Amino acid sequence: MNTVKPSGPQPINRRALLKGAGAVGAAALLGIAATSQARAAQQSAVGAYDVIVIGAGFAGVTAARELRRSGKKVLILEARGRIGGHTWTDTFLGEKVDFGGAWLDETHPHAWAELKRYGLQTTGDSAPDVTIFPTDTGYRTYTPTEGFGHTEQLVTPLFEGSRDYFPKPLDPWAREDLLRPVDKISMQEKFNQFKLSPADTKWLSGAMGGLAGGGARGALTQMAQWWALSNWDYKTFNNVNSVRLVQGTAALIQAMLTDASADLVLNSPVASVTDSGDRVQVTTRGGATYQAAKVVVAVPVNLWKDITFNPGLPTVYRNASTATIGVPTAKKLWLHIRSDKGLVFTRGDEKAPISTIVPSYPLGDGYLAFAFSIAPGLDVTNTQQIEAAVKQFDPGAKLLAARGHDWGNDPYARGGWSFKQPGQLTQTLRSIQQPIGRVAFANSDIASGWSGWIDGAIESGQRAAAQVMGA
Repeated sequence: MNTVKPSGPQPINRRALLKGAGAVGAAALLGIAATSQARAAQQSAVGAYDVIVIGAGFAGVTAARELRRSGKKVLILEARGRIGGHTWTDTFLGEKVDFGGAWLDETHPHAWAELKRYGLQTTGDSAPDVTIFPTDTGYRTYTPTEGFGHTEQLVTPLFEGSRDYFPKPLDPWAREDLLRPVDKISMQEKFNQFKLSPADTKWLSGAMGGLAGGGARGALTQMAQWWALSNWDYKTFNNVNSVRLVQGTAALIQAMLTDASADLVLNSPVASVTDSGDRVQVTTRGGATYQAAKVVVAVPVNLWKDITFNPGLPTVYRNASTATIGVPTAKKLWLHIRSDKGLVFTRGDEKAPISTIVPSYPLGDGYLAFAFSIAPGLDVTNTQQIEAAVKQFDPGAKLLAARGHDWGNDPYARGGWSFKQPGQLTQTLRSIQQPIGRVAFANSDIASGWSGWIDGAIESGQRAAAQVMGA
């Protein structure tokens, strides 16, 4: 095996990191920030590696753990000063919250198995007291039964026939002959087939188009597969965000990383990956170099174009990265709101500055809510702008505090949750799931099942590890 001692900063041994965490406190355990103690620990570990994993999100950590279980020595290089990737547990108003992916459900086979494996405590979000949805001239308050009931009436017809073209939802190509024509259709094109009223068009646009990064951008098949994975049932589909972790997603990925006992280097964005045929060299933007027999690139598809691959990636990989899979303008916010309406669920159309606000739980004054936006012009640091967006739904509401993350402008994400565009499922996905030489790929964007969820990241990490071990 042609492995050499790395020429750059030395990795954090997991035992050293955990030992140091006692001195630095919970922040190090949760991977929220690199600390001086953790950086010092980097200097204490040396070693040659069988596999380098680029990215310490759920896909990368899953791949590292599976590879370690097969006896491989693994190094993880992470661009950020924390682990988690598209998941990120931090605090807001003293509450532990997730600024990225957060939810798990029994319909998520891989993530649910990990939750059971590590026995972590879960909780759910509070039910809303009222809902607010669009009308022809503004917004109106409805009971939850009215609001979600009408949404079900609008959404369900979109997926007529999905039992036929997605008969096995975890195997999306089981009926590719039926799937291909549907995969050409955007969400917006499907909306247009129903000739809805202006109000219902806004209603449906918010429910579906916001997740798609815009109805014209997103493929019908992406949402239809989530529908099929939810047993073709609206209530299951609507409640798939059933539980979140009391200690945040960081608790789960930290448990998996500890189990992996892999070495870790934070603050190490990768500049290039060079496959010479008998080994792979990885060079960071800081100039550090590491070599191993194999590499797993576990960063979002949108980021592939930011890494120099030698030899270069095939056209289908480059095109996918340029076109994007992760929604390129995605933002998530946490809000502290006071309203005389109680806990308020709100949804605008996809063009609203904030498309959806979901109450999480009451606070002593008002309630904590999370919100999503795909509006390019929304500044997640501008409290006045955010309050104006909230008041569009609920004019009497008061925004007491806000904090958000712009995933599209995050240099190590270039986008948020996964949502494939028309044609990417049938024309692209299977190709970009495959390894190239000694380099395999893993991320939720390229999952066969729950793409865009933690479950998809874990699925993809397992597949990449199997590809590395089987080749």
